[in-house]
Amino acid sequence: MLDIGAPEFILLVVLAIVMFGPERIPDLAKKAAKVVHFLRNIANGATNQLKAELGPEYADLTVADLNPKTFIQKHLLDQIQDEVDGIKADVEGLKEDLKEDAAELNAITGEVDAAWKADGSSSDASTTGSEPELVSVAVAPFDTEAT
Repeated sequence: MLDIGAPEFILLVVLAIVMFGPERIPDLAKKAAKVVHFLRNIANGATNQLKAELGPEYADLTVADLNPKTFIQKHLLDQIQDEVDGIKADVEGLKEDLKEDAAELNAITGEVDAAWKADGSSSDASTTGSEPELVSVAVAPFDTEAT
């Protein structure tokens, strides 16, 4: 609720003991509990009033639903959730198809590489131990003014 961890809570207790003294802390804790109870009652009353004013379609409204993101998800997007789930399933199917195609492509590439290596081993260049000669190709310069 308040996102206070153990070290922060211990620090607050130590500060309370230093500031108020050990004899006043039980009375302050009782008062704090009463304030928290009072605030919860106010929040519950406001939620019930909001439910009553919004009507029966929002009867399952909670305080967390007042977050705009949660409210939109719960009351607007639930109507199209089946379509969204269908699209997700289609995308998952496409992913699986792509994985299969990639595996097939890797197998074909492996076969081509093996065939190329087998063909290269019988050539004269590989038997003499020298590397094949690289051929350079002249490329015309790019004319930026022509575009």
